[in-house]
Amino acid sequence: MNKIYLFSATPNLNALHVNTLDFDFFQPQINFSNYDYLVLTSKKAVDALQYYNKKDYINIPALCISRFTKEYYEKFAGKILDVGNGIGSNLQTIIDTYPKDKKWLYLRAKEIASDALHVEEAIVYESRCSDEILNFRLEDKDAILIFTSPSSVRCFLKNNSLHVEQKIIVIGTTTAKALPTKVNYKVSDKTSINSCLELASTF
Repeated sequence: MNKIYLFSATPNLNALHVNTLDFDFFQPQINFSNYDYLVLTSKKAVDALQYYNKKDYINIPALCISRFTKEYYEKFAGKILDVGNGIGSNLQTIIDTYPKDKKWLYLRAKEIASDALHVEEAIVYESRCSDEILNFRLEDKDAILIFTSPSSVRCFLKNNSLHVEQKIIVIGTTTAKALPTKVNYKVSDKTSINSCLELASTF
């Protein structure tokens, strides 16, 4: 069976994991009492909240980009307002269904893959290519490669190339856009690592 390489910040026992990103957290001053709802688009946004006083924000319901972010925030005892389908553009559609007078705070990365939301935002973290991915060299020309974000693709391509024999799986269409043109790939049915691995098992 071909080896499966997972390029992600999150490991999985069913693949050879290569950490692609390291993170730096910021602590901009935020008056949480000014907001009715939070917007969380990643687990790292939840992690960034840990640098603030929990009692200031824990009772503010959050719109989460996916079920996985929702479950992560629930473990943190956070309240859930609504859940998106894993695609950033879907969040604005959800936001627009709520009363216009509600105040939202989007806790975001310094660089984002999708369009910005039409709400107030605070940059609470940034990602950078990890030392692990920058030092990684892939020798398996017939491996199965799973990419879980546009940055995972970009970091991989800094010192590696994609080969026609390799099977490429991406977690969503935004990640697919980061691939070089004319590269063949498949998109997982769901925006989850498990869905990517299920697809890998069909090769």
